[in-house]
Amino acid sequence: MSSLALAADDQPISAPSAKNAFSNRRTFAIISHPDAGKTTLTEKLLLTGGAIEMAGAVRAKGNKARAKSDWMGIEKDRGISVTSSVMTFQKDGINFNLLDTPGHSDFSEDTYRTLTAVDSAIMVIDAAKGIEGQTRKLFEICRLRDIPIITFVNKIDREGRDPFELLDEIEEQLAMDVAPMVWPVGQGGLFKGVYDLAEHDFISAKGDGTKHFDGGLDDPALEKALGAETYSGFREAAELAGEGYASFDAQSYRDGHLTPVLFGSALENFAVDRLMDLIAAHAPEPRPQPSDKGPIDPSGEKVSGFVFKVQANMDPKHRDRVAFVRFCSGHFKRGMKLDHVRSGKAIAVSNPIYFVAQERSLTEEAYAGDVIGIPNHGTLQVGDTLTEGETFRFTGLPAFAPEVLRRVRLEDTMKMKQLRRGLEDLAQEGLVQVFRPTIGSDWIVGVVGPLQLDVLASRISGEYKADVTFEPVQYNVARWIRCANEQTLKQFIKDNTNQIVRDRDDRPVYLCRDDWDLRYIMERNKDIAFDATREIVQQ
Repeated sequence: MSSLALAADDQPISAPSAKNAFSNRRTFAIISHPDAGKTTLTEKLLLTGGAIEMAGAVRAKGNKARAKSDWMGIEKDRGISVTSSVMTFQKDGINFNLLDTPGHSDFSEDTYRTLTAVDSAIMVIDAAKGIEGQTRKLFEICRLRDIPIITFVNKIDREGRDPFELLDEIEEQLAMDVAPMVWPVGQGGLFKGVYDLAEHDFISAKGDGTKHFDGGLDDPALEKALGAETYSGFREAAELAGEGYASFDAQSYRDGHLTPVLFGSALENFAVDRLMDLIAAHAPEPRPQPSDKGPIDPSGEKVSGFVFKVQANMDPKHRDRVAFVRFCSGHFKRGMKLDHVRSGKAIAVSNPIYFVAQERSLTEEAYAGDVIGIPNHGTLQVGDTLTEGETFRFTGLPAFAPEVLRRVRLEDTMKMKQLRRGLEDLAQEGLVQVFRPTIGSDWIVGVVGPLQLDVLASRISGEYKADVTFEPVQYNVARWIRCANEQTLKQFIKDNTNQIVRDRDDRPVYLCRDDWDLRYIMERNKDIAFDATREIVQQ
């Protein structure tokens, strides 16, 4: 967080001492299936943290405020998140770096890369639907990276599934212990509020605030506040929740073996403050990050960081290009020169910025765990490492073979320059993959899902003033190819010229019709590796 940033009361925030600077950072992502309420929860966390003064629904009507994290036109039109957003704010001495990720599976690659930049995650589940497909996929990515998870069961004020059924589903499908922290008092039409099982606080749905009960579940005042009938059912359920599931253990949570569970409502702001308190108190501080020279410890004195995302045209008026950098060690100061490991050149970082979605402010410093933006003109790419004079490279950023391939058709051939610029920018950003055939001049784009094509067309039209359409190609499968024997690889490329394209980094990619064709060619070329995923390694 910048020392120039403003707290909720608009007073300058004092810079932390170097000794404890990174320990008060909490860098986390919010993951969910579409429509579980992730973006609404993001807004309410910003509201609770004092970063914004008014929250607006994603599908707001009239002059209501829009979601702060959804800033693209297509996001506002469709009411979905299609790109990761970074939001930085401070509350009670803790610096929060919140990364809101797309929930739609068509944009999962952006989400996967964003998860390399966080130390913990909040998993949002719809109380009526439970664990859905995209939630499970994102959870598995978190598990692979040992990212601890807090579960927020959302929309508990609406009709939904039984809380015990949801807890059992989380426990069984995700193979981890659950620890109920905030329990619903009623549900749907009978919803009365939520109860903090640890603090013995009742947050009423009537809007009359929070009440504390020294006697806990046995306090007569609680029975009076809820009414005898509601109290009887609630107490029985709350006691069963406490006895039938694991107790919260901070170390077990940080190790990824247990998920604390809060039942609440992001829209009505129930349990959001408890969620923030839990993150502040127990979510891990910045953790060591993997590199080709071993883990890089956040307590290291020299500055280091990596680019996990590039966003073009956040400010269309200035045609800007911002690289999002997660710092992993050291004390960065504005104006520092950092080594760009890929090019071997030094870069002066003169105008580093932090964000609340599209809104930005200049920052003077950053520590391990912080995420800042570095405006640049194409120098920085996803996967780049920045260091203070060292030559290691951060590892683990994934790229995935596209699942949908289309040929790009330009409506006005006079706009070829704009199209080329747009495709290059959006490929570097990670929205699409762009391939050039060995034979022919038409670009082929590859995406994870068809909704990305809508976003691509919308952005090229809106940001680069070129209208495009997409045509089917005869191929549906793409694989990066490599071989230990360079001559063998060259001969394979020569023999399969019509099916070889090059990605934006000039890597050879083999295209085929379907999985059967892929298996056929693999059987006959056992020395060639056909990769569905690869690590982003900038040469």
